Amino acid sequence: MEYEALIEDIFSRHPSVQVSGFGPKSYKAGLDAMRGFDSKLGSPWRNYRIIHVAGTNGKGSVSSMLASCMAAKGQKVGLYTSPHLLDFRERVKIVRPNGWEMVGKDYVQTFLEANMENIERLSFFEITTGLAFSWFAEQKVDVAIIEVGLGGRLDSTNIIDSGLSIVTSIGLDHCALLGGTRQQIAREKGGIFKKGTGALVWGHDPQTDPVFEECAHNAGTELHYADGMISDDRLESIDFRSMDLQGEYQKDNVRTVLAALKLLSVEADAHALEHTAQRTGLRGRWEKLRIDGRELIFDIGHNPPALTRNFAQLRSLGKPLTIVYGVMADKALDDIAPLMPSDADYILCAPKGNRALPVPELHARLSELRPELRLEDAGSVAQAVERAISKSQIESVIYVGGSTFVVAEALLLTNRN
Repeated sequence: MEYEALIEDIFSRHPSVQVSGFGPKSYKAGLDAMRGFDSKLGSPWRNYRIIHVAGTNGKGSVSSMLASCMAAKGQKVGLYTSPHLLDFRERVKIVRPNGWEMVGKDYVQTFLEANMENIERLSFFEITTGLAFSWFAEQKVDVAIIEVGLGGRLDSTNIIDSGLSIVTSIGLDHCALLGGTRQQIAREKGGIFKKGTGALVWGHDPQTDPVFEECAHNAGTELHYADGMISDDRLESIDFRSMDLQGEYQKDNVRTVLAALKLLSVEADAHALEHTAQRTGLRGRWEKLRIDGRELIFDIGHNPPALTRNFAQLRSLGKPLTIVYGVMADKALDDIAPLMPSDADYILCAPKGNRALPVPELHARLSELRPELRLEDAGSVAQAVERAISKSQIESVIYVGGSTFVVAEALLLTNRN
């Protein structure tokens, strides 16, 4: 109870972007505060090698695949990712050859109590970043894979000197903070490149290549492209049907991982790659569960680039489709609506929290943008999932998504069952 009370107090005084959006308390662009906190902690990240991963989509999957493969070779790997789904400690893990573990509650409590004065003016993400760096040092990890929270150049994680910087993809998301063009967003993400450590991007793109080349030149590091390092033939040798991360979008991520392992002189381990979710605890990436005989797919993809691929994969299944859908109020629904399959039954919901678009507004906007869609309002995520299971045919596929929060609440419901 002491731990729970402490965490509740920290969350109320230091709200996360995940819950509160990009307000002045939850999001603080810039590195000065994090550098000051890091100095008081003794710069623990200097005790291990670091791989730094940015990108619009795929960075969590790439980070987890790398952790799984490197752990399979006997390394003790720190893994820092966001957002979390069920427990904020999911963000801070250690992956070993025989499995993974989250940072312990005892360590979290001790760290927070010892740093109460130091964290007073910090954001939730800055606090969690310092906690991760410190725990990894205490646990004497060999390498830490650090996922950027937002952007890259001004992200709290960018105080580190990385051994390899990776950018997984570029798409239009968080445009108000990162810029309204893919070039502007690429420049923010290329801001993680460091002198002489090597930089890798997922593939060539005429819009973003010049930006990454300039970022690499200014940083004084060599730039590599995954699609120039890993051939299609090499990619075709991977049995994607055996992977527990089954989204079609994972093919680009696997190519990036194989290229990164090549640069790191680490042999790719097929079994570790195919069982990344099992070996690292990653959830919500085309995650399949069967409930009451129905197949449910949970995926946190929420922006147009991610949903383009997700909805295309759903159409390719050729099965009756029910979509449980909710969205944050700040997402580009005008760009998402044209992508939504027209032959699906939609059950609309709103996850908890003030960031969610209320169901009546979501229904009204989708009706205006896509009047032919079959829409039904359910209110809460739990009601929507239960309704989807009860009304769908046994051979149907139920897709749960549109927001990390929708997936988180739905997975919590399945855990309770």
